[in-house]
Amino acid sequence: MTTSTPQAEGTDAGAVISLVRPLPGFPGHHRFTLEALDDAGVLSALRSVEDETRFLVVPPHTFFPDYAPVVDDTTQAELGLETAEDVLLLVVLTPGESLAGTTANLLAPVVVNRHTLAAAQVILDDASLTTAVPLV
Repeated sequence: MTTSTPQAEGTDAGAVISLVRPLPGFPGHHRFTLEALDDAGVLSALRSVEDETRFLVVPPHTFFPDYAPVVDDTTQAELGLETAEDVLLLVVLTPGESLAGTTANLLAPVVVNRHTLAAAQVILDDASLTTAVPLV
């Protein structure tokens, strides 16, 4: 399945996103909330309900309009994804000293089923993508 340009809309504030497998390097973190950090709803925090761990995330289409990763069949089945419209796609940011120094991880997006809130970080098989793509 190729994802299109899903947005962060459609996820209720306070709803708990459950990872079907933990994020690499964070084995004890399975449940997160998605909290908007700006009025436009672009910048959000994926915040662990287990502790204070949080990741800054954005829907990639805001900065990378042609980004359309292909999600493998195994992940689609794990998350119960049937169409691209089921997908909330997020990329994790590494903040810099300014927006110009901030990068996005396009190699490993977080894929969320909008309906069930099951999620996984997917490492894509695409040599053209990296973990540190400048936002601007």
